[in-house]
Amino acid sequence: MSIADLRREYSRASMIESQLADNPIVQFSRWFEQALNAEIPEANAMCLTTVAPNHRPSSRIVLIKNIDQQGFTWFTNYASRKGQDLETNPYAALLFYWIELERQVRIEGRVERVSDAESDAYFDSRPLLSRLAAVASAQSAPVADRAALEQQLLDAGNTYGDRPVRPPHWGGYRLHPDKMEFWQGRPSRLHDRIVYTLQDDGNWQRQRLQP
Repeated sequence: MSIADLRREYSRASMIESQLADNPIVQFSRWFEQALNAEIPEANAMCLTTVAPNHRPSSRIVLIKNIDQQGFTWFTNYASRKGQDLETNPYAALLFYWIELERQVRIEGRVERVSDAESDAYFDSRPLLSRLAAVASAQSAPVADRAALEQQLLDAGNTYGDRPVRPPHWGGYRLHPDKMEFWQGRPSRLHDRIVYTLQDDGNWQRQRLQP
């Protein structure tokens, strides 16, 4: 079978405006809870896309760590490629894709760092080796080989023991959404697409899009 012939029909659910929340973050939380209840592996995984100063986009999978009315929060190394991108262009896009439910959610908005207190609290909640890895790794920088990377982790353990302190180059980002699109797969590729756009008065406008 050729790649062009790979396809499947989507028929699990539909999306009707009258059944959707007025606030897209509330609607997202409903879908996210359904994804968790369906025991979808890594339901909290999302594709994060940033744009470099030379206008080249870059995407990677990261894990969402908090969702509230302020937005969507994740944690990373500020000196990484995505961190450098966000320093010069503080806008990003997120994509959640739950194929088992035949759903995806696209989110766009402005990104800012969370407070030091919030970063400290999350860092301290992580497993010890994850904290040491955050201290040891200069994320996105070249390294000679795997052995050198593992040595950096050992060195961090020898230096900090079981009480590593959050390094200043590591912390959280929060995306404040101004556009969120919900996609539900439907038969014959006549998919449901509903987009929410944040208005100047702080309210959300909802609109159906053609698939």
